[in-house]
Amino acid sequence: MWRLPIERGRVALRPADPQQGSDQPCTRKFLPFLNTVAEDFVAFMHRQVRKNTRGSLTVDLYHDLFRFTLEASSYALYGERLGLLEESPKPESQEFISAVETMLQTTLPLLFIPPGVMRWVNNKLWQDHLKAWDTIFSHADKCIQNIYQEFCLGKPRKYSGIMAELLVQAELPLDSIKANVTELTAGGVDTTAMPLLFTLFELARNPQVQTAIREEIKAAQAQGSKELSKVLNAMPLLKGAIKETLRLYPVGITIQRYPLRDMVLQNYCVPAGTLCQVGLYSMGRSPAVFADPEQYKPTRWLSKEDHSFKALAFGFGSRQCIGRRLAEAEMALFLMHILRNFKIDTVSKEDIWTIYSFILKPEKPPRLTFRPID
Repeated sequence: MWRLPIERGRVALRPADPQQGSDQPCTRKFLPFLNTVAEDFVAFMHRQVRKNTRGSLTVDLYHDLFRFTLEASSYALYGERLGLLEESPKPESQEFISAVETMLQTTLPLLFIPPGVMRWVNNKLWQDHLKAWDTIFSHADKCIQNIYQEFCLGKPRKYSGIMAELLVQAELPLDSIKANVTELTAGGVDTTAMPLLFTLFELARNPQVQTAIREEIKAAQAQGSKELSKVLNAMPLLKGAIKETLRLYPVGITIQRYPLRDMVLQNYCVPAGTLCQVGLYSMGRSPAVFADPEQYKPTRWLSKEDHSFKALAFGFGSRQCIGRRLAEAEMALFLMHILRNFKIDTVSKEDIWTIYSFILKPEKPPRLTFRPID
């Protein structure tokens, strides 16, 4: 009973054609929402720089990126701003971001200990986890009520986010819509913030790449198109940088599949139903797969070579990441505005040690310096 709505939800939300990227009709609709939040983040950074007499800002950006990704994804999904980039966020917005943080922190232990056991071993962690999800779902309920109120008032129909669009289409049960959209909210924060942090670090220690992407951004914006999808499609090097980051620092270090029938892989007979894993981290750094694997080279993705099964950070096929297009657009627009407004340096250019804590993270977040471009 539960599986069918979830599968139908994936059909409704997943990318229809991976090759179209930001030019898909469903993606074009929410690009202005993400763009507005990216512009607001730039304004937020300028305010922080002005507080510093040196005219620059050196900072561990992780918590600010967390706020940006939650603000951006929530706006695109629910059509409502949380105000997390303001000087004094509203109490209910602060409660929501705290709930998402708690949910992420308490999820990892629950992956290894059954809930029934966890209630006895660490009841506080279990209760904190449940309370966090209650807050997250309550936020979704409130947004649904706001959408219904607008419909009842007969206001002119305009696009107001992914959830509203799904409610209007009425192709999915309400519970399925709420479950899918809430999962997108909770699953699209750290998983987008971490690649952005790694990308900023790599661009900071590869200034020639940073300069090349900045020039590409200027050229794309100079074309004068008001369609964000066309602007993004004119920046292949920027998109290559995101792919290059995910090659070196995949959010999930493996992807899993269960074959539906017996098959032979590398001369091994694999029975149907056997768990098979692809090691994304090791594959991304293997010289057998990538030339100069330790070098950060976004240009490697610009060749006409078929890279389909080399870029697997979002998975593939019908089971690929349901929020792929949202995450890709969010990262591209963020980087476009940040690089257009700031030069980025790093305190240390040494390799970052990483740890796996539900997702791949830096053991110690890099400190980055932002200098405004006049």
